[in-house]
Amino acid sequence: MSIQFIEPNLKGDDLKIGIVSARFNEWACDALFESCYKELKANGVKDENIVTTSVPGALEVPFALMMLQKAHPDLDAMVAIGCVIRGETYHFELVANESSRGITNLIAASGMSIANCILTVENEEQARARVIEKGRDAARVALEMGNLRRFVG
Repeated sequence: MSIQFIEPNLKGDDLKIGIVSARFNEWACDALFESCYKELKANGVKDENIVTTSVPGALEVPFALMMLQKAHPDLDAMVAIGCVIRGETYHFELVANESSRGITNLIAASGMSIANCILTVENEEQARARVIEKGRDAARVALEMGNLRRFVG
């Protein structure tokens, strides 16, 4: 018996990617988006194959992803962008947990790969240290999973 191994593929030449970005903690979300966009472009994704929108905050991201997928059923993968910074109240846990749960539920219900790039950090310093790398990582996840979906789908 031989094992079939599907190689990771980051080529984005023909992929269609959707991106939903929160605006709360806008500086961080803008940096995450910019890093993600640059990585998609560096791997061949064409501007006309990127659909993006923004929403007020991380809690609105899952709904917007669902709407984006309904409006663009030809998307190969999506990216969720946001930044939740711990404050003095329990609200941090609610936003972090429920935005993640919404994304996970949408993945399970739709079969669409969604790269979760909603940072959950203790402070602004941690966010600043992560925005470039995490945006780039999210693009790579979307590329790899979008290609996998096409290969096995």
